[in-house]
Amino acid sequence: MHTVNMLQAKSNLSRLVEAVEHGEEREIIIARNGKPAARLVPISTSPAGPRLGVAKGAFVVPDDIDADSEQVARLFLGEPSR
Repeated sequence: MHTVNMLQAKSNLSRLVEAVEHGEEREIIIARNGKPAARLVPISTSPAGPRLGVAKGAFVVPDDIDADSEQVARLFLGEPSR
């Protein structure tokens, strides 16, 4: 972990980003008046997780799925049941 002050970061931003991109630095802390203010880290390029919709066709949604929606809404809002 490398720490640089704000002025140094402004003057050398391209170099700092390049160092993080190429793995020369795992992260760079940018300080303001000697106190850590921000962290420069590489963006993860790992593949996205499972996509929504992978269970499509695996089950049937009943026609009355929304039958209790009003009661559920009242419960969330703290209103008494009818």
